[in-house]
Amino acid sequence: MSDTLTEVQAVEETVVEETPAPAPEAEAAKPVEAPKAETPKAEAPKAEKPKAARAKSTAKKTRTVELTLTVTGTAEGEWQADLVHGTQRVVSGLVIPAIAVAKAAKELHSDIAEGIETVLEAARDQHRTRMEELEAELARVKAQLAELSE
Repeated sequence: MSDTLTEVQAVEETVVEETPAPAPEAEAAKPVEAPKAETPKAEAPKAEKPKAARAKSTAKKTRTVELTLTVTGTAEGEWQADLVHGTQRVVSGLVIPAIAVAKAAKELHSDIAEGIETVLEAARDQHRTRMEELEAELARVKAQLAELSE
């Protein structure tokens, strides 16, 4: 529709060219004529363009499935997954091993893997610290036990 309007507007526009003014001597010699009134041009009937036949697509229509997987991790390295299909919750709070999350992240994309690896490394550091504390406590308990056994 907008193409048709543009074409009509282009047809209705007229170009007015200025003609150079005649020399003053030539004006005196010529009789003065009254300016001619332009008669409005009748619009030409619009020829309707035949609509092009729409070519049918040969592509197969694909059915999309909306699945939302949410993986949640804690600083302690505990991971859970929730899966939603459309609006229906399929899985909620499923515990996942950290190694499975790391492997899946590597398969998806390197940016995702880097983000998850950062969280996993923080969890590893926290567990190492806790292990060192427990080992120190175990050493103290062993020493106290040895003193009692003497």
